[in-house]
Amino acid sequence: MPVNYQATPAERLHPIAGLRIGTAMAGIRKAGRRDLVLFALDAGASVAGVFTNNRFCAAPVQICRRHLAAGGAIRALVVNTGNANAGTGAQGLAHAQRTCVAVAGLLGIADTAVLPFSTGVIMEPLPVERIEAGLPAAVADLAPAHWAQAAEGIMTTDTVPKSASRQLVIDGHTVTLTGIAKGAGMIRPNMATMLGFVATDAVLAPALLQPLVEQAAQASFNRITIDGDTSTNDSFVLVATQRAGHAPITSLDSPAGRLLADAVAGLARELAQAIVRDGEGATKFITVCVQGGRDAAECRQVAYAIAHSPLVKTAFFASDPNLGRILAAVGYAGIADLEQGLIDLYLDDVHVATRGGRHPAYQEADGQRVMKGSEITVRVDLHRGPAQTEVWTCDLSHDYVTINADYRS
Repeated sequence: MPVNYQATPAERLHPIAGLRIGTAMAGIRKAGRRDLVLFALDAGASVAGVFTNNRFCAAPVQICRRHLAAGGAIRALVVNTGNANAGTGAQGLAHAQRTCVAVAGLLGIADTAVLPFSTGVIMEPLPVERIEAGLPAAVADLAPAHWAQAAEGIMTTDTVPKSASRQLVIDGHTVTLTGIAKGAGMIRPNMATMLGFVATDAVLAPALLQPLVEQAAQASFNRITIDGDTSTNDSFVLVATQRAGHAPITSLDSPAGRLLADAVAGLARELAQAIVRDGEGATKFITVCVQGGRDAAECRQVAYAIAHSPLVKTAFFASDPNLGRILAAVGYAGIADLEQGLIDLYLDDVHVATRGGRHPAYQEADGQRVMKGSEITVRVDLHRGPAQTEVWTCDLSHDYVTINADYRS
């Protein structure tokens, strides 16, 4: 079960004007479950995205990059679960393109106006015929309020659908944001998440969408890790339907621009943290805060060294205050001139280490008390400068091994 997270009720997910969603059961990998999702965008919408840094990226990622780079209007997104269409070579590219052609034919748009997304098992041929057969049902199902069904339709090993929605006011007009994401394992995004889709009806210059989605990813999905693995299919897409009615936002540094950017980043952060809370086999949600760095980059370096460590993560699972493992991770993070005599380590309110050694007042019972909780903060102060950052991770349990050992069976 996820750590202190429940699916958002469907009635709390606000529709976005100018966007409709349909789902279908295409039997891509398993019968009797939603596994195909279609987003249809009205004319005038703007779309931007960030994608995996994994050089072995999936065929749909390559097609998405190509269609976005062409600069034409994007009118549809199509998502399948059950098969990643990664490691599939030229055939995979042909199948992804064929999916775009099928969507285009049903919606009466150009195939270059379609972005395809896939998630699931790697290195197996995409059953494109099943997708083609399922698409008419997805088109017939198109409706503005189908966000909850879409969140369910993109799941793989997720135990709960992940979605979020919020509203704000710009120039007297209500602006709505709604998004969904999926992911529970193979999570250390080097840009975004396994799959994430956020839409807003805000009115803004199309050129602002790319920097906006990049900023949001850096503040959210680029700060999570479950197992340190970067997926072949990571994609995070932001859609602006331009329908809210307020004056156009022409700068992200304007009051309206900052308000919108904060809302997008906040919603993305909520989705990103939901992924960690639903990490495969997770029992604890852990915030790793590193402060006192010379710059944010070295703070992230130390934070991820802690968050990726199997020894640290298994200690948290066992509620074992073997906290020297955290200091060891700080030491091997790769900062050559790090002064161990300056480092402080805290576990929630407990001061564990100071000046590179055990704090005189630290008692192991205090550490164990904190580690038995389901929400834990690790704080490291490097005492090197003014920078700080946070990343979010989870513990590593027996169930993680079981889930991944049985993934294809």
